[in-house]
Amino acid sequence: MTNKFKSGFAAIIGMPNVGKSTLLNTIAGQKIAIISNKPQTTRNKILAIHTTEDYQVVFTDTPGIHKPHNKLGEFMVKVAKESMNEMDVVLFVVDATKPIAPMEKEIAENIGKTGVPAILILNKVDAVKKEDLLPIIADYSNLHEFSSIVPISAKTGDGVEILMNDIESLLQEGPQFYYEDMVTDQPEKQIAAEIIREKMLWLLDKEVPHGIAIEIEKMEEREEITKIYATIFCEKASHKGIVIGKNGEMLKKIGQKARVDIEEMLDKKVYLELWVRIKNDWRNSDRMIKNFGYDA
Repeated sequence: MTNKFKSGFAAIIGMPNVGKSTLLNTIAGQKIAIISNKPQTTRNKILAIHTTEDYQVVFTDTPGIHKPHNKLGEFMVKVAKESMNEMDVVLFVVDATKPIAPMEKEIAENIGKTGVPAILILNKVDAVKKEDLLPIIADYSNLHEFSSIVPISAKTGDGVEILMNDIESLLQEGPQFYYEDMVTDQPEKQIAAEIIREKMLWLLDKEVPHGIAIEIEKMEEREEITKIYATIFCEKASHKGIVIGKNGEMLKKIGQKARVDIEEMLDKKVYLELWVRIKNDWRNSDRMIKNFGYDA
């Protein structure tokens, strides 16, 4: 007798910069979510799909839960909190190298209110001494009765297989929601825009990248090449100058680095043209937030 097929939805939640997007990409086996060393990189829900012969898990990478400073920030926190209620499993990712933050205690309380089974994921254990791991596990165990606590390194993939087994054990019998060869529901346009934004997060300093949105104006598919025309929107005139750089050098660098990743995603040559425009204080405009695709 064969096993019944299982399926479900899992929300990856946690504070900014704990490695949620890295974990999502590791599970998917390719870049879906952008990664940077700056907090609040992910702005919206991103779906990754993991399918085996026995089960399918649909993962949602949510924005990091933080104290919002503008309407975009409020939207990000709302998305993250609402994701928990809609899921079959909550994956609470924490940075094992840092002490428990007050916000993490609040997240654990919110998980308790949902009644959804939760797995605590201790990420970055490759940077923690083995003898220090048990006290960390004990501290987090006091916050909530987790279904399991799994130490992993999202960067190296260590412990991810154990995590997948634990997730499977919490899934119920259910249908296959997506074809087995699908790894995300994100349109190529959206991933391309996010890749451009990722390069800006790495290359630009401080606040500039957080006030930036990318719009893909046109994507022309040809047999040999895909032509992409994108506009970078900045909140301030001073930021536009920084993005373009002296003699256009910074914009050129952003374009070169983004093109490499987009070519890898599309598996073909890419021509990428970038323009820079100003949209003052767009992060506090409901209309602009919706225009840029950040809509619940």
